Amino acid sequence: MNIPRTLLASAILLAWNLPAQAQSNDADVQQVVVTASPFRNGENDQILTPAKVLAGDELRDKVGNSIGATLSQELGVSASAFGAGASRPVIRGLEGSRVKMLENGMAVSDVSGLSNDHAVSSEGAVARQIEILRGPAALLYGSGAIGGLVNIVNERIPTTLEAQPTGQLETRYSTVDNGKSVSGTADGASGNIALHVDGNWRDTDDYRIPDRRVLGDADSGMRRLPHSDTREKNVGAGASWVDSWGYAGLSASHLDNLYGIPSEEGSRIDQKQDRYDFDSLLRQPLAGIESLRFKAGYTDYQHAELGEDGPEVVFDNRSLETRLELTHKPLAGMRGTFGAQTENTHFSALSAEGGPDTVPVTHSKTAALFLVEEGDAGPLRLSGGLRIENVKRQPVGNRERTFDLGSGSFGAAWPFMPGYSVGATVSYAQRAPAIEELYSGGPHDATATFDIGNPDFAKETSRNVELTLQKNAGLLRWKANLFRNNIDNYIFGHIGTDLVDEEGNPGDELRPRTFEQLDAHIRGAEAELTWNALGAGWSGRLFGDTSRGKLDGGGNLPLQPADRVGASVGYREGAWRGGLSLVHARGQDRLAANENDPTPAYNQLDASLAYTQRVDGHDLTWFALAKNLLNDDIRLSTSVLKDVAPLPGRNLVLGVRTRF
Repeated sequence: MNIPRTLLASAILLAWNLPAQAQSNDADVQQVVVTASPFRNGENDQILTPAKVLAGDELRDKVGNSIGATLSQELGVSASAFGAGASRPVIRGLEGSRVKMLENGMAVSDVSGLSNDHAVSSEGAVARQIEILRGPAALLYGSGAIGGLVNIVNERIPTTLEAQPTGQLETRYSTVDNGKSVSGTADGASGNIALHVDGNWRDTDDYRIPDRRVLGDADSGMRRLPHSDTREKNVGAGASWVDSWGYAGLSASHLDNLYGIPSEEGSRIDQKQDRYDFDSLLRQPLAGIESLRFKAGYTDYQHAELGEDGPEVVFDNRSLETRLELTHKPLAGMRGTFGAQTENTHFSALSAEGGPDTVPVTHSKTAALFLVEEGDAGPLRLSGGLRIENVKRQPVGNRERTFDLGSGSFGAAWPFMPGYSVGATVSYAQRAPAIEELYSGGPHDATATFDIGNPDFAKETSRNVELTLQKNAGLLRWKANLFRNNIDNYIFGHIGTDLVDEEGNPGDELRPRTFEQLDAHIRGAEAELTWNALGAGWSGRLFGDTSRGKLDGGGNLPLQPADRVGASVGYREGAWRGGLSLVHARGQDRLAANENDPTPAYNQLDASLAYTQRVDGHDLTWFALAKNLLNDDIRLSTSVLKDVAPLPGRNLVLGVRTRF
């Protein structure tokens, strides 16, 4: 703990004492709008809802094969790292269904929250921006988002009319996996009809690793990690009618993704999804109402877990979601949004070989009402949210369950001097057990486990408090957060040591993973300092984060993130842009009962260089990204495969991107 504490303390003291004239360039800093916030605030206005928005060049430099890899160096965020094809964000030690994944403000409706081997079905390569959101605003999207939410914004349903066609096209090649990818987006308009199209194609081989595959096994040296290849393609299109009264539009998309699972046994997942969305907004439809927004989305998702002889388990999820949001005009100094949300899903994970089903066919229905408000009371800025929700689980051949959930969050911030503020947020959230936590009872081949749920589980209840101190104006900005989360009836998977067969009887194939429920708590701290984040000239960043997750009765929570510190420096002038970053993670030896080996420390050194030229009136950017320049053996403590699947070794990414 000494390294993170020393760096964070030094960074904060340095920021506090720098001269005030560093605050004079606010007007030159681009404001990025957080679309998942009901107030459409800028990123730097999210005092009560800590937010990060990846957009523009920063997003293009960080985008990876998965959403988890793309966000893995953000403050408080790690990744589940289940090979190159499947990696989900882990926020403050919370993962799975406790971190909600959205696309344009609607649930992605895949099954990535059920298990780490399942890929997120939304693609970062065609995103305009990716948002990380916590606090009261998260209650608009689900009570279970205890860890927060991630919103991938591709604006597939356009909301404005472009004066002329705009878009971008990018291709890149990576040396570590012989990877090739092409992605692009385009927007245009014809009269009052706005049009959008996007697509991505990616093909990568097994990636190179620094040396040993198995942690601590000198005889496991190999050049490439087996079953770490990916083959992915997706396409989407949308159109909308845009007028002075608002807009209404439709979109459709298709995903086809085949990727390897680099477990010791090896497996592959063949993932497909068709998605259809409707979005509409009416401006000032009623007296006192600023806007009315209605959204609906239907998703048909399926993936098959493939063995040597073909499909072994088939996961299927069909989901219909609707949302109604009404934003009222300022009332007694408050502004806010209230609305309703419904979700109707049919989920199953059935054996393709006639054996026990992993999860039976289950019909789930969710109905919720929510309210989020923001306002000022004297010198204080206040924000609060309430959500009531009813969840029904109706499985075939098992016990039906109904959960009545209530959640709330309240925060206050005090700008005690220009550019500085201190704030506190308290929240209470309840989560219904996920379908697999209740009803699992069969083999899960990709993870080499036999999953066992418990239909008697109680709802999970979280009580969270967070303190924030920040400087949010000027070239130099910083923030520091302290948080604690007490969780009653925390559900986690305990992996046993005695092996069983595909029927759950004693054997030599699978490890039993039994879902258990105990009280737990997570506490931690984060700090970040940035200089001239978006302006010309020199820029820099320092950050550090740490968390501790424990069971109240003793013992650690599984797969907890390592303590990290990081530093980066960049330079932007004219046509040139470049940067260098270093992240140091300490060894993680806070092991749960079913974890065997500590995760070693690592240093990840990355670099970037880009040159932009004008060709026929369009920007053409040539770029090179160097990742893991030290060729360090990087293993994430948040990964189930940390002992047998290191992250890629040294990698050079070369590409070109044009904007029009």
